[in-house]
Amino acid sequence: MEQYEPDRLSPAQLAAMRRSLRNGRAALTRRSLLRASAGGALVAGGLGTLTACGIPAAGRTEGGTSAADHSAKEKEVAFSNWTEYMDVDDSGKKHPTLDAFTERTGIAVKYTEDINDNNEFFGKIKPQLAAGQDTGRDLIVLTDWLAARLIRLGWVQKLDPANLPHAFANLSPQFRTPDWDPGRAYSYPWQGISTVIAYNKKALDGIEVKTLSDLLDNPKLKGRVGLLTEMRDTMGMALLDLEKDPGRFTDDDYDAAVARLQKAVDSGQIRRFTGNDYTSDLSKGDFAACLAWAGDVVQLKADNPDVDFVIPDSGYLTSSDNLLVPGRARHKTNAERLIDYYYEPQAAAELAAYINYVCPVDGVKDELAKIDPDAAENPLILPDQAMQAKSRAFRSLSSKEETEYEAKFAKLTGA
Repeated sequence: MEQYEPDRLSPAQLAAMRRSLRNGRAALTRRSLLRASAGGALVAGGLGTLTACGIPAAGRTEGGTSAADHSAKEKEVAFSNWTEYMDVDDSGKKHPTLDAFTERTGIAVKYTEDINDNNEFFGKIKPQLAAGQDTGRDLIVLTDWLAARLIRLGWVQKLDPANLPHAFANLSPQFRTPDWDPGRAYSYPWQGISTVIAYNKKALDGIEVKTLSDLLDNPKLKGRVGLLTEMRDTMGMALLDLEKDPGRFTDDDYDAAVARLQKAVDSGQIRRFTGNDYTSDLSKGDFAACLAWAGDVVQLKADNPDVDFVIPDSGYLTSSDNLLVPGRARHKTNAERLIDYYYEPQAAAELAAYINYVCPVDGVKDELAKIDPDAAENPLILPDQAMQAKSRAFRSLSSKEETEYEAKFAKLTGA
């Protein structure tokens, strides 16, 4: 197997090349695809390790579907992911971290970028999961709200702590206890997704922006403000601005946030609600300020010094894309070893340097600095403790709530 040779170029040259490759594929970014959908040697360990690392035992979910594990005899793992969500080499054809995993373990990875939309993918695998059949995939990546659904349905397998020592030890505190999988018994985050306020300094022309209220209330910004078409991100930031916790809000809180935004829509303060296409408006200055996803801001700042971001004192939204083992998967142990591998600092740093989302792995800063010093100091990729403390997650919704909240949001946005 031909191996990746990182010493052919300096870390700075590699980082610049990665940025160039990412920016050249801007129309196919992970974020545009995702948000279209929202409608190592292993160390022995167990539950003691789980508790010692500060991850509580799962208490809310039931055991998932189990299956005969063929990992010992079949040294392979089938991994389904989104496009543009894995490191690639200079040729654009090989995935260095996956190749390194195979070289170390002898486990061949069948890597497929066949997830383009959460709902679409769910529709594809639902008949097999519901029938208790193998989907042909051992590891999948789903956004938190859909991951929660599969866990509730019992269609994913419970993970074995003994196969995940690095994951248990190195998972960042801000991702340890989601309400839909409080013990991380069934999932581990692949990457985090932060929602922040981005702005164009030139377009602001001295106007101060620190909060969402600044965007909604300052008449000098009328018609130059953008919000997101993703309900959880926009409504979560609006709830925070009203000093409500997105993880604990009521129907009345939600309605108050909708009314707050509706006032700004009616007055013409908000130019439009967008998906990933806000990046063009922000770069050109058509948006003076907007809600934005951190992974995009990292890339925009690299190309345009006028683009920057702010974290409101009230906090910001963090969601996650998550690794899960589907029910009846044939190679559960191999999948767990691959999950654990990406929680080793070196592999996590190589991935973070390429895709620039929030790395959910603690202890990667030194490794990332060897590859891309700027990325290692970027709080949008490696949030410091102060930034992590401001992170909030949108709570899980019942089916009834999801239907009602999405309908109210659709009316607000004109969808």
